[in-house]
Amino acid sequence: MSDAWPHVEVRDLTLAFGSRVVQEHIGFRIRRGEIFVIMGDSGCGKSTLLRHMIGLERPAHGEVLYDGESLWEADEQARERLQQRFGVLYQSAALWSSMTLEENVSLPLAEHRGLGPAEAREVARLKLALVGLAGFEDLYPAEISGGMRKRAGLARAMALDPEILFFDEPSAGLDPLSSRRLDDLILELRASAGTTIVLVTHELPSIFELGDNAVFLDAERRTMIAHGRPEELRHSDEPKVRAFLERGRL
Repeated sequence: MSDAWPHVEVRDLTLAFGSRVVQEHIGFRIRRGEIFVIMGDSGCGKSTLLRHMIGLERPAHGEVLYDGESLWEADEQARERLQQRFGVLYQSAALWSSMTLEENVSLPLAEHRGLGPAEAREVARLKLALVGLAGFEDLYPAEISGGMRKRAGLARAMALDPEILFFDEPSAGLDPLSSRRLDDLILELRASAGTTIVLVTHELPSIFELGDNAVFLDAERRTMIAHGRPEELRHSDEPKVRAFLERGRL
């Protein structure tokens, strides 16, 4: 696909539930290999925007495009093909509690790649090793820490070697050390595979350590009020954006 296309483009998106508008006039472009941050105060619609971008909820208006191809104008078969280019790490990690870590990671390989048990097991163990979970393959989610569950969720998100990874509040519930380790893993993924990453977060260390570009959603005005590099947005004309990015600083 030509580099003339942004890897991801959101065009004039309106997010609504019935007559209740959550956000409107949302638009931005994400370059291939970029780490793009969606930020804003609680309840502004960050996770809702992510769900619209991955095809879980249909927008009231606007488009989401991948390499110029519209996710929502595509037929069902084409949409499923586009979605197989994504990997998603949900806030809760969303692991199957009745499956071991290896079985959790193997599941998409069997469903979408048609791999046999031995091949799926080999790939699953490789993905778990890449996130530092070699030796934990036979444990169940309840038997490991929250940080390890997030890493196992990342291994599953990586199972199909996606072009784009979506993270929904990956540091939620983690201690600072576990959060930093997860941030380091995200940077390693981008460096080693050139993966495009979309990150929903309100965590300042992650925003400044990871973000190449960012958008700020405002709950009161129900639209985006800032767009740019996180460091530059410290000096935004919008007081709310400056306050968000300067909290905790003397």
